[in-house]
Amino acid sequence: MAQVANTSSEQLQAVPSPASVASPAKRGGKLLLIILLIAVLVLLLAVVGIGALLVMKKSASTGTAHETPVESVVPPPPFSAAPVQVPFVSAIDINKAPVFVQLDPFTVNLQTTEDEGSHYLQADIVLRVNEQKTAEALKGWMPEMRNRINLILTSKFLRDIQNDKGQERLQSEILLGLNAMFGVQPPPSEVPQTHAPYGPIQGVLFNSFIVQ
Repeated sequence: MAQVANTSSEQLQAVPSPASVASPAKRGGKLLLIILLIAVLVLLLAVVGIGALLVMKKSASTGTAHETPVESVVPPPPFSAAPVQVPFVSAIDINKAPVFVQLDPFTVNLQTTEDEGSHYLQADIVLRVNEQKTAEALKGWMPEMRNRINLILTSKFLRDIQNDKGQERLQSEILLGLNAMFGVQPPPSEVPQTHAPYGPIQGVLFNSFIVQ
């Protein structure tokens, strides 16, 4: 009986208590819970960081679109303020002999009014050109050139050409009209057009100018 008692006592001592069996399981559950909480926290921080980055990027792009520099919205200067490009403008070389083209005389009727009555104009016109090669080339354009000059002369009234100023204006108009045939733009208005050589035809001269 003594041996049975001893054996039972030893078996009771070898069996672990419920408290000692449950303790490791509780510790493992707490550790897993802590790991899950940390993972969730890291995930939340990542989401918040990405959201903040997107908001900052959108704000920066919006600010760039609306913050236009002041100088970029200033209207450009008017077209008339742009410099005028004048082709063929050059000084007259007095050491180079001038080249002239003699035209056949013109006889045209002037515009009439009741006060002035009817009048006609006889004009002997000579053109100054830039070189002899141009003088030869103009021969092929002579019918069109004479037509252009006739249209200008017949558009005038006596009062338009009866003094020196009127005749100078007529010279300028013929010069502009002939050079325009060859696609040459006139010089600026402040340049005296009867004296500033430009284009293939550089001057218009009257050898005779008779109004009757």
